[in-house]
Amino acid sequence: MFYSIAAALLLISGQLVLGDYIINPSTNWGVWQGWGTSLAWWAKAFGTRTDLSKIFFTTATTSYNGVSVPGLGLNIVRYNAGACSTNTYSGTSMVKSPNIKPARQMDGFWLNWASTDPTTSSWNWNVDANQRAALTNAKSNGANHFILFSNSPMWWMLYNKNPSGGANGTENIQSWNYQDHATYLATIAKHAQSSWGITFESVEAFNEPSSNWWTSTGTQEGCKIGASTQAQIIPYLRTALNNQGLSSTMIAASDENTIDIAISTWNALSSTAKSSVNQIHVHGYQGGGGDRVTLYNTALSQGKKLWNSEYGDSDSTGVSLASNLILDFRWLHPTAWVYWQVIDVPGWGLLEGNIDAGTLASFAQKYYVLAHFTRHIREGMTIIDGGGDVVVSAYDSVNHKLIIVAVNWSTTSQYLNFDLSKFGGVVNGATVPRWATSMTSGGSRYVSYPSDTVISGTRFWSNFGPNTIMTFEISGVTH
Repeated sequence: MFYSIAAALLLISGQLVLGDYIINPSTNWGVWQGWGTSLAWWAKAFGTRTDLSKIFFTTATTSYNGVSVPGLGLNIVRYNAGACSTNTYSGTSMVKSPNIKPARQMDGFWLNWASTDPTTSSWNWNVDANQRAALTNAKSNGANHFILFSNSPMWWMLYNKNPSGGANGTENIQSWNYQDHATYLATIAKHAQSSWGITFESVEAFNEPSSNWWTSTGTQEGCKIGASTQAQIIPYLRTALNNQGLSSTMIAASDENTIDIAISTWNALSSTAKSSVNQIHVHGYQGGGGDRVTLYNTALSQGKKLWNSEYGDSDSTGVSLASNLILDFRWLHPTAWVYWQVIDVPGWGLLEGNIDAGTLASFAQKYYVLAHFTRHIREGMTIIDGGGDVVVSAYDSVNHKLIIVAVNWSTTSQYLNFDLSKFGGVVNGATVPRWATSMTSGGSRYVSYPSDTVISGTRFWSNFGPNTIMTFEISGVTH
C-alpha cells in the first residue's frame, strides 16, 4: 500500500524496483522543532531514573539490562499540571473515581480556593516530586522545549469535585472557576521559571476537552470543556500569563483527540480566543483517518504553528506508528510530534512496563522504528517532499545533509530507488550510510550498514526486506 502510482518501474539485478522517488528540495513543509513525550504517568513512577532519561532524551547508546540501546534524542517535554490532592478545606475534599489507578492521580499544587497567593498554605510546591525530577533530568540531557498541560482543573474547581470527569461526561468546571483555572496554570509556569529552572514555552489549558468519555467513574484525570467554555478560558489564560510577566509564553489549544474534532473546535472558537492561541495542538488517535489537509491549511491560513502533541497506539511492532507518522509528515505537516507514554503496558509502551507496579520489561520493536525518525530528523531541518507516500525527507541546510526515511509495506522484499538529481553536490560513487529495522516481532533492530549503499550518477537504491523501515543519510548535498 501507499506506493506512488506515478513512480516508474525499474529492474535492478532482475528484481522489481518500485520506482523513482524524486526528493524535492524546493518544497518546504516546515522547519522541524522536535520530538517529545508526555511525562504523566510514567514519570510518577520512574522520573528519578537518570539512565532512562539518557535513553529517551539523548542520542547516546546506553546499556539497559545488558542491551545497548540507541537513544531517541527527544527534545520536547510535556509536563502535566495535576488536579488531585488529599486535603480537606471548609469541609470539602476531593471525590475519587473508584476506577482511577494511583499512578494516574497527579498531585496538584493549589490545594484550596482560600488564596491565589502561591506563598500561602493554599499551595504546596513539594508535591509531584518524581514528575518534576523527570522534567529537570530531561533538561540536563538536552531537552529544550517544555510544555505545560492540564488534563483537568484542580478538583475543587469542579462541580462534583471529581477530577476524572462529570456525571455522564458532562461539562464539569464551575463557571466561576474559569479564571481560577487560568490563574493556576500561569502560576505554575511562573514558579517553574523561578524555582525549577524550567521555562514553559507554551501552556495547554485543555486535554481532549470535547470528548464525552471523561466521567466520574473514569480511569484517569479528565474534564469535558466545550468550545464555548474554551473560548472564555483562553483569554483568561492570556491575561493570567501576562500578569505573571510571561507575555512571551505561548498558548496552545485545544489538544483534541482527533483531527476532525480539532477542526470543529477551532471553527467554533471566538475570534478573540483564536487570536490568543499561538499553536494548534492535535492528538493523533484518528490513526489513518481524519482530514489532515484541512487542519494544516487552517493552521497555515491563520499563521499558527501546528503540532501533533500526543500520539499512541497498541501496536508493538511499529507498523501503525510508522504508517501514521508518514501520513502526518506528508499531509498534516506538523513541526513537532509527541508520543504519549514512552513507558507503558505492552503494545502501548516504547519501553514496556507496569507503571503501577513500578516494574520494567524490555524495549518494544516500535521503539527502534521511532528511532529511525527521531535520531535522524533533527530540530532545525526543513521537511521536504520525499516523492511518494512511503518516504519522509528532511534537509539540513547548515550541514548539507539529506535524510530519507522509507518503508516497504510489502510482505516480499522490494528495491526502492531514490533520485537526487534536484540536488547539487551529489557525488557518483559516494557511500550512503543506512539503518534498518524489521517491523515484525523479533525482527532486526536499527542495524547499521555504513558502506554497502553507493550512489550511481544521481541515484541510489536499496533492497528493503518485508515490512522494513530504513533511514539513509546523504552528506554534502546542496540546493
